[in-house]
Amino acid sequence: MKRTDDRLVPVLLICVQAVVWPGAELVRGDVPPASALLVSVLVAGPVTAALALRRARPVVALLFVSAACALGAGPLPAGAMAVLGTAGVALALYTVATERDTFTAVLCVVALASWQLLQNISLHGLSERDGLDLVLTALLYATACGTGLLVRRARRVRRTGERMLRRAEAERHRLPAVERRRMERELHDVSAHHLTAVVVTAGAALGLRERRPELAREALEFAAETGREVTRALGAVRAPAPSREELPSPQERLRDLVVGFRRLDQRVEYEIGPLPDGVVADAAYGIVREALTNVARHAPGAATTVRCRYGDTRTDVVVASAAPPAGAAGHGADLGSGRGQGFLRSRAREAGGTLTSGPTADGGWEVRAVLPGRTAAPMEASVPRGYRLAQVTAAVGLCLQPLLPVLVVRSESTSSGSQVSAGVLFALLAAAQAVALLWLRRAPRAALGVLLGLAVPWPVAMAVGGYTGPVVVPPALSMVATCVALAADAARRAAGPSPGGPGPRPGSFSSAAGLLAVVPLAAVAVHAVAASAAVLHRGTDLPGWVVAGAATAGAALTAGAARWGGAVRGRRYRADRGVREERLAAWTEEAVREAWAERRRIAAGLESTVLARAADMVAEAEAGRLDATAGRAREALAAMRALLDTVREGEPDPAGPELRPQPTLQALDLLARQCRATGREVEIRLTDRVPRRLPTAVDLAAYHAAETMLAAGGEEPAVLELDADDHLLTLTATGLPGAGLTAVRERLAERVTALGGTLTAERRGPWCLRLPLAGAPVRERGDEEGAGER
Repeated sequence: MKRTDDRLVPVLLICVQAVVWPGAELVRGDVPPASALLVSVLVAGPVTAALALRRARPVVALLFVSAACALGAGPLPAGAMAVLGTAGVALALYTVATERDTFTAVLCVVALASWQLLQNISLHGLSERDGLDLVLTALLYATACGTGLLVRRARRVRRTGERMLRRAEAERHRLPAVERRRMERELHDVSAHHLTAVVVTAGAALGLRERRPELAREALEFAAETGREVTRALGAVRAPAPSREELPSPQERLRDLVVGFRRLDQRVEYEIGPLPDGVVADAAYGIVREALTNVARHAPGAATTVRCRYGDTRTDVVVASAAPPAGAAGHGADLGSGRGQGFLRSRAREAGGTLTSGPTADGGWEVRAVLPGRTAAPMEASVPRGYRLAQVTAAVGLCLQPLLPVLVVRSESTSSGSQVSAGVLFALLAAAQAVALLWLRRAPRAALGVLLGLAVPWPVAMAVGGYTGPVVVPPALSMVATCVALAADAARRAAGPSPGGPGPRPGSFSSAAGLLAVVPLAAVAVHAVAASAAVLHRGTDLPGWVVAGAATAGAALTAGAARWGGAVRGRRYRADRGVREERLAAWTEEAVREAWAERRRIAAGLESTVLARAADMVAEAEAGRLDATAGRAREALAAMRALLDTVREGEPDPAGPELRPQPTLQALDLLARQCRATGREVEIRLTDRVPRRLPTAVDLAAYHAAETMLAAGGEEPAVLELDADDHLLTLTATGLPGAGLTAVRERLAERVTALGGTLTAERRGPWCLRLPLAGAPVRERGDEEGAGER
């Protein structure tokens, strides 16, 4: 995404400022003094330069622009700093909101508005000015800050989606290779331990048959038993249990790596937490391995600490080594290629993270990587509490600065009146509305009620404060906060339920369908009454019904525009989310199908060669023919080695993508592995009551139902449990989004209804799918060549 040149807007602002002053003065024939022109140039130039460089130091740029405009406005005539002092400061504040965290942005806007209010009070008191300009300025600052926060949030959501898609795409190409390596490893174990043992035992018994005939009987019994064990083991290779495999976890792999370096006399301590299998775990393993290798080369014997923590938003991998012991010689220092640091950074970057390395204060070396966590959200550095305290202290000092002259210098004259100006009252009402907006997400109904209630005091503040400005402006300002709430509600409705997010709360006005029209109507009525009261109190020649009608029409148009804008934003977000979820689901389906096709390709070779010869070996052993048993064992071993060569080559499926077999329940382990690799915790539970013989349609439908459920998204860990009785196969899923996702329910209901099953999806409970086992052709779950092919 290309970003607009940061110099464009500041140049436009200074041009507009030149048109306002001194351009307007020159058009009227009044030539400003040379000193004023010089001061304006000395102020506008640095301000424009600071705005052009605002992204490098947003907070510093904001402070500089605000202070320079405030100092320059003193000796200059009115309007000389109007544009730069308002729009320029708003631009700097917008940049702070987009480039810094929310706390810093809100603190800046509150401190800036408070400083201007207290500065005005210290100069003019509480009753000498209406102060509406302060409210308008504060509204401009709040708008700039809010817009910046929305842009920052949208940018964060977009980056999170992009990271997730990149992660899913990487896992899509990785899953078939992982499945191929798994089967290759297990096939090698079978050939290396079982078949080789049979060949060796039978050969030894044949050689000693004359001297020790009892060995022949023992060899035959061993061959028969081992042949049956080979059949069972190969059956497990073809159809592993859909629960978590008994393979070394990433955590165990890292611990074994550390133990291996300890055997090399390296002093390594570790603190390694659980990691999901996938790109993040591979990157963490590679980073730790390379870092420990560098320590062994350059600082042998140095105390080293390995820390690996997997969290919701980030995964921290730290390898820190102390200074090497005195007299330790790095015998392997000249063995490196000099590219290790570059490889480390590229490995972290490919996983979607960052890596830094450098010397420590005690003379050691530290490698620190920040990788994606469960949610694949962009990583943000944590801010120490001391820094937050310093921020608040600086903001409070800035706000109190205008009061120092009042506290130090004794004033000999007091304000001529005791009446509080309307501007102060307006500022208090606006502050109360801002506080209500802050509670909009937690308590929407209460926040909206407070906003509507605060619309009534604005005409009262106009009368009490003696406001003499435009009568329509205060009621219009009072409606800004309400429009923000209406737009947020419309956006939330249009965006739909968030995957994995909680359902509507009981206190939310979005949870009641009947309030869909009541909320905007109530807002229009309250603000129309407030505006009519303000106009009629000021006095007008128009009839009351005309004033009321105009106020109602204006409030209705404003509220309608706010609802429309929020709905457009919500629909756009929903469309982007839908596209992202479709791509994730498509890539998951493609990865599982490719891995399933790889499994079926290897399984076909097992069934046509190895299993057949293993069965012949068992038959010969049971018949008591040792020579034939040894021959069949050698044939099975040769067939296994040939199959291993085929597996290593990774030849594509000759049937092509269109004719690949559809996954069944035996592919649930692949589906769960793919979901875990992309950051979603999924657990599959298969009870012993699920029969080994399932109807083809039920087997396919159950898998596709599980795939559809997991494709619905969600951030909570998901659990799929399969159970069965004499007549029904039950699939229960927990940790999925609420039943408000109608598209998912419709797809599941269509698939279930076709087989005569039922679907139960509670709002905050488990999803339960029941499929009848009777009335459909039955096949063996391990025998599915060609079943479900497209």
